[in-house]
Amino acid sequence: MRLRSVAYVAVALALLSGLAWLTQRQTSDLSPVLSSAQPPKVAQPVPAAAPAAAPAAAPDGPPQVDPAWAQRTAQRAGLSAVAVAAYGRAVLSAPQGCGIGWTTLAGLGWVESHQGTIDGRTLDATGRPSTPIIGPALDGAGPVAAIRAAPDGTALHGDPTWDHAVGPLQFLPSTWATWARDGDGDGTADPQDLNDAAAAAAAYLCGTGYDLTTGAGWSAAVFAYNHSASYVSAVNLAAVTYAERSA
Repeated sequence: MRLRSVAYVAVALALLSGLAWLTQRQTSDLSPVLSSAQPPKVAQPVPAAAPAAAPAAAPDGPPQVDPAWAQRTAQRAGLSAVAVAAYGRAVLSAPQGCGIGWTTLAGLGWVESHQGTIDGRTLDATGRPSTPIIGPALDGAGPVAAIRAAPDGTALHGDPTWDHAVGPLQFLPSTWATWARDGDGDGTADPQDLNDAAAAAAAYLCGTGYDLTTGAGWSAAVFAYNHSASYVSAVNLAAVTYAERSA
């Protein structure tokens, strides 16, 4: 039975692989929120203990995640410890009472870019993909909206004509301008850095005002991130799978 369960999980995640680029931000799918979707089981990350004899962390610096927790959780869930640490740090940085779990961010990361590894990329120790992740041109073709590039967007994706979503969590430049975060405290807010993107995504989801501890609230928050009912379902499936694997 365990082998069969593992096979089902593998198939379920494989079925999600084609959704990362197909359910782009600002799609034309404005279906109702899937109120029947349930929030994923949340395994809260464990804050790291302060190293002995180390200077106190800056009060405005990001919280640190216990490396042992990140490594253990990554092995169980089947993703990199770098990604788990990025999502855990983002949860610890989120506003109190938001109710977001690291598995929700991991679900977004899987659907958007396979945790920064889409199309054969690798994620380095700093949380950056081996080559920048830039989504398709939002030129109005097919299901995507037509969004002209602004100068700040061109600086992120290089296209002077059409906008593109950027980074492992596929932020539109205009959204990034509002929600950008320096998730790892390196002094730069970079949408290509999973640490920064995860912190921004957590802030965005918490900023929707929905109760992420309820099925309807969780679904509405994820729907606000990408207006697609199929996207909500895909993120939910991935998030629940990660939660079950890491339990």
